[in-house]
Amino acid sequence: MSSVFTTYTKLGFHHIFNLQAYDHLLFLLALCAIYTLNDWRKVLALVTSFTIGHSITLALSTFNLIQFDTALIEFLIPVTILFTCLTNFFKLKGAASKQGVILSLHNLMAVFFGLVHGMGFSNYLKSLLGRSSDTWLQLLAFNVGIELGQLLIVLLLLIAAFILMNIFNAKKRDWIMVLSSAAAGISLILMMETNIF
Repeated sequence: MSSVFTTYTKLGFHHIFNLQAYDHLLFLLALCAIYTLNDWRKVLALVTSFTIGHSITLALSTFNLIQFDTALIEFLIPVTILFTCLTNFFKLKGAASKQGVILSLHNLMAVFFGLVHGMGFSNYLKSLLGRSSDTWLQLLAFNVGIELGQLLIVLLLLIAAFILMNIFNAKKRDWIMVLSSAAAGISLILMMETNIF
């Protein structure tokens, strides 16, 4: 059992760093762009909120409890990136949210958008799962791997932000603008490349 858990944890972890999952990376960058290393508790709560969201739809899809149009999901994923970037632009003056760590609007948005991203993960996970009684364990391990991978990515992002702002004296506003603008531009390209139209 432990070997199964370890295997699927590694699969989830490595999937985050797969170039085919770069839209997921873009969303994480956009989601955490407004935060700094001092906000690590908020970022941890935010990433975990996102994991909760995509874990729900990933499980529902894995057990064939929901059906969805793949083309629509491929369109909605970059929409979540673009919307997140737009909210970042509106938060430039106040930077990170002053609301509570757990129940902020940003966390609720992360859960909701996580639901969409979970459906995007589902086809990949279904191709990995075997027909066994360990499906729940495999699903849990895969999500743990994804969470660990996400936390590593945002940690690297926060460290990069710290270095740029504290060593190279970059302005936080510029950091947010560059990350959010780049992610927004790529998300628009992804939206236009889908088969939804």
